[in-house]
Amino acid sequence: MAATAREDGARSRQRGQRGCEHYDRGCLLKAPCCDKLYTCRLCHDNNEDHQLDRFKVKEVQCINCEKIQHAQQTCEECSTLFGEYYCNICHLFDKDKKQYHCENCGICRIGPKEDFFHCLKCNLCLAMNLQGKHKCIENVSRQNCPICLEDIHTSRVVAHVLPCGHLLHRGYRCPLCMHSALDMTRYWRQLDDEVAQTPMPSEYQNMTVDILCNDCNGRSTVQFHILGMKCKICDSYNTAQAGGRRISLDHQ
Repeated sequence: MAATAREDGARSRQRGQRGCEHYDRGCLLKAPCCDKLYTCRLCHDNNEDHQLDRFKVKEVQCINCEKIQHAQQTCEECSTLFGEYYCNICHLFDKDKKQYHCENCGICRIGPKEDFFHCLKCNLCLAMNLQGKHKCIENVSRQNCPICLEDIHTSRVVAHVLPCGHLLHRGYRCPLCMHSALDMTRYWRQLDDEVAQTPMPSEYQNMTVDILCNDCNGRSTVQFHILGMKCKICDSYNTAQAGGRRISLDHQ
């Protein structure tokens, strides 16, 4: 059976450490679902077959005097600071990272608050430089990352806002709409050089193929190449074959 957070906390105190790999805090949460003590909800969820509801936490245990008490920022017995930042809604204790609680998101976000705005349609806090400059998709964060499958809305990992409006934690192409996730211009130029320096065998030199561009959605007919086929409209190599290969009659 996995060790409880009480045991983990005792070992941490012996090492002169506090908190866990996820958060820096001076208390353990008493899980309302199973009455076990864990440093955080993530530690709990990694060791149990159910999830801890952060909003239902009522009690914590001080890691120094071990007194169980109502969730609050400072120990009522020994004055240990449980967290430089404390949210009495999420019951988030951590070192100061300019966090703030977003009422629309329903959870805490890493700030500073003035650098972010909440998009009501996307239902997500976004950087101020994206205000009026992003493609809105309704409730876009209320889904799992299509690559790592982690819940985007509550994840501690920063999600990237793609030009197509979708979100993901990592990757260069959106797996939902297949649009390029980043500015790939520099890479496309490198690929131009590689294609030029890699001639195809003679039996393929006059072969053309119809392609569909995932970036501009345009269709074009181009010369087949094993390294990639470049869109004639937007110069992207983020393309897919849309028809069979054929030999140009002009070169037969």
